[in-house]
Amino acid sequence: MKRPIVAITRPLDRASQACKIVEELGGSYIQAPTLDLKPVNTDSLKYLIANKNSLDWIIFTSPTTIDSLNSFYPDFLENLDCKVAVIGNKTGKLVEKQGIKIDLMPKDFTAEGLLEEFEKRNIANKVIGIPRTTSARSTLPNGLKKLGNKIILAETYKSLFPMDDKKIKELLRKIENSEIDAITFTSPLTVKNFFKIVNDKEKIAKLLSENILTVSIGPITAKVLKKYNVKHIYPDTYTVEDMMKLLFNVWRDENGR
Repeated sequence: MKRPIVAITRPLDRASQACKIVEELGGSYIQAPTLDLKPVNTDSLKYLIANKNSLDWIIFTSPTTIDSLNSFYPDFLENLDCKVAVIGNKTGKLVEKQGIKIDLMPKDFTAEGLLEEFEKRNIANKVIGIPRTTSARSTLPNGLKKLGNKIILAETYKSLFPMDDKKIKELLRKIENSEIDAITFTSPLTVKNFFKIVNDKEKIAKLLSENILTVSIGPITAKVLKKYNVKHIYPDTYTVEDMMKLLFNVWRDENGR
């Protein structure tokens, strides 16, 4: 049986789970990160740390935020005395490993999903800390502000254009030569950065739509793929594991396996 070759565009330090799942499901992978993540100790993060005792809630949206906080302020999470919300299973598991109780995790692993839960619970007039990258969408902080909450945004890491684009160019060559079977995107920036390097965007979008199974982790990333006219699929639950399971199920169905 042919082993499907899956391209993974996640940052290298966030790709190990995806690579492991691909192998467990009977495929092989190539890594071509279209995004680099760099923890940073910014003034906004220092302000959040200084004001942690005034927080009613803190929201964690990615594992990289936890890593950054542990790197610069290893005692911050230990002495946290407020309610905690998270987006996503992986972030949630990492928070729990720190010995922190999670008070809220939406079933819909998106900013919209979390905002909906805050609205349902009438959480208003609170001080809410959101450590994250400044390139993230404004949906969550703006929505929480509309509910009457005070938001402390803190930049804990930067989402950077990949320092080394050789792997992406090699991936493009493989796409043009039909050497991969599927490609995965796990955030809007992984898509945007990928297409920044592409010269003939229409050609590559057509190949991704017709020759390759293109899989998004969820609807937010899917919207960006749609803007580039790329045919795609995404799972009902927005996790890496569910994304990969969907990929293999569809690939096997299409190839009569």
